[in-house]
Amino acid sequence: MSKTSVNTAETLTPRGRRTREALLAAARTVFETVGFLECRVELIAQEADVSYGTFYRYFESKEHVFMELSTQLFEDVHRRLPPDPELSPAERLISSNRAYYRAYRANAKMMAIVEQVATFNEGFRELRQEHRRQLVDRTSRAITRWQQEGKAAPGLDPVLAARAMAAMLDHTLYLWLIQGDAADEAALLDTLDQMCLGALGLTPGAGK
Repeated sequence: MSKTSVNTAETLTPRGRRTREALLAAARTVFETVGFLECRVELIAQEADVSYGTFYRYFESKEHVFMELSTQLFEDVHRRLPPDPELSPAERLISSNRAYYRAYRANAKMMAIVEQVATFNEGFRELRQEHRRQLVDRTSRAITRWQQEGKAAPGLDPVLAARAMAAMLDHTLYLWLIQGDAADEAALLDTLDQMCLGALGLTPGAGK
C-alpha cells in the first residue's frame, strides 16, 4: 500500500500525540509478546485499536517504531539522579550499579529483544554499541577522577577497567534476568558490587 507522510511528535496535535503514544505502547506489548521477527504492523494497529493505515501516519515501519522504543529504553537505563557529594566513591559506584540493575530489570523483556535484533541488524547493533559507549565513558571519567584523588587503584587503565566492568554487569544481568540463570538477588548484587569495588581498589565508606 502507499504510505502517507510520517508525522513527527513535534508537528502533532495533542490528539495526534496521544495516538502516537498509544502506538508506541501497543508496539512494545506486541514486541514483548511475539518478538521482533513475528511482529507485524497489523498486530500493532490491532493492539492500539487503530486502523492499519493510521500506523503509517506516525511510523514508517516496524523497524522505525522499534528503533524509537529502543532509544527510549536506553534513555531510561541511562537516566540517573545527580551523584550525592556526601557519598564516597564506593557508595557512588554501588548506587550506580543498583540504579542500572533496576532499570535493566524493568526493561528486561525489551532488552532481550534488542540483544537479539542487534545480532542481525546493523542499525540496532550500532544503537546497542552506543549504549555501551555511554556507560563506559561515564564510568571511565569517574575512575579517572578517583585515581587523581588517590582513591582508586592508580595502575588501572580507566577505559579498559570501565569496559570490563560494564561487560560483567551486562552479561550477568542478561544471564540472570533474561536467560533465567537461578540466583539469589541480594547475594548476586552484593557480589557484583564487591567485585567492582575490589577491581578498582575502593573501600566502602572510605573518603568522600
